[in-house]
Amino acid sequence: MKKFYLMLLLVVGMVVLAACSSGDEEANGGSDSEGSSDVDTITAWAWDPAFNIAALENAKEAYDGDGDFEVDIIENAQDDIIQKLNTGLSSGTTNGMPNIVLIEDYRAQSFLQAYPDAFHPLTDVINSDDFAEYKIATTSFEDEQYGLPFDSGVAALYVRTDYLEEAGYTVEDVTNITWDEYIEIGKDVKKATGKNMLTLDPNDLAQVRMMIQTNGSWYVDEDGSTPNLAGNETLENAFETYKEMMDADIAKIVSDWSQFVGAFNSGDVASVPTGNWITPSVKQAADQSGNWAVVPMPRLDMEGAVNASNLGGSSWYVLNVDGKEQAAEFMLNTFGSNADLYQTLVEEIGALGTYSPAAEGDAYAVEDEFFGGQQLLTDLSTWTDEIPAVNYGLHTYAIEDILVTGMQDYLGGAELTTVLENVQGQAEAQLK
Repeated sequence: MKKFYLMLLLVVGMVVLAACSSGDEEANGGSDSEGSSDVDTITAWAWDPAFNIAALENAKEAYDGDGDFEVDIIENAQDDIIQKLNTGLSSGTTNGMPNIVLIEDYRAQSFLQAYPDAFHPLTDVINSDDFAEYKIATTSFEDEQYGLPFDSGVAALYVRTDYLEEAGYTVEDVTNITWDEYIEIGKDVKKATGKNMLTLDPNDLAQVRMMIQTNGSWYVDEDGSTPNLAGNETLENAFETYKEMMDADIAKIVSDWSQFVGAFNSGDVASVPTGNWITPSVKQAADQSGNWAVVPMPRLDMEGAVNASNLGGSSWYVLNVDGKEQAAEFMLNTFGSNADLYQTLVEEIGALGTYSPAAEGDAYAVEDEFFGGQQLLTDLSTWTDEIPAVNYGLHTYAIEDILVTGMQDYLGGAELTTVLENVQGQAEAQLK
């Protein structure tokens, strides 16, 4: 009997010890820890091997910090990253999550507001003042800086100078203009050349998105959640301008990316108002070299609107997992402070960053003969700093899905106030 009690005490002791050991492991960096432990390898998720993945590879080569770790870059499609993050973070676990992840700016707030504890703050790591101000609004939450701003989606107006000349206009005539002035010039260009002024896809409201940001407005209120559609004067102005372009018959209607690019590569349109990432696609038509220039984006004809806007762009985030301090140090040493790295990114992959000190480098001052010797990157960097900061909020794409139907109704003859009241009601019902 004595032997039995001794055995029982031994078993109980082992169970207690195991329980304590398990608790210690969980408190000091288990699978769902807050990431306080160093690691041998930090992982990074991104999409697009020719752009974002290539940028990470260049960052690996440029890293000269004290950290003793490998960087494992894993390519995922953007939609796959969104799905994996939502699935993992909503389950309350960080198992399988990367140390660093790239998130599109339009989607960032949906993650930061839903899972703030899942991300490692970079407030005390990077100097936010070194980056374009408009990027800070979308990469921060509740006074904490979570994202390291990466590429600029600064929008611009790419114009065919030869078509303008045929219509009696110069590059200066399309510089810092309103959309109303743009439409009038478009009418003259089409009359003189037979060419449409631009392409439009009624199922893609990127054009509206760029218009409203020129006046510092968005689809949601400042809280980033409440739909701001009915009674939004800037959105009303953008809808009216869009319809005016359609009614003026200066737009070539397209329905996909290949038609969009094909329209300007084949010489069917006189201008392309879009994000600067379109530059390589414009330059695909080598025979058009010297016949293009790039000027600031037209603005809405409203008080306070500016000739600067954005389309797209993404930023880096560090997740709250083991190795977070190492990942943050890697980010600071590379994308967060290395101006030479940004020179390399411009030269090798055409990536225009939003790290302001880099704009002083020689790579940004190169004259681009395709655009008539214009110092295009210098100009784009200047316009990047002028983009109005807005809170893209949680629902950009969900609201646009609703707005597309509203736009079709409006173009079909429905009254604008009624259209926006309808989409407001739909958005409030769907996005509760």
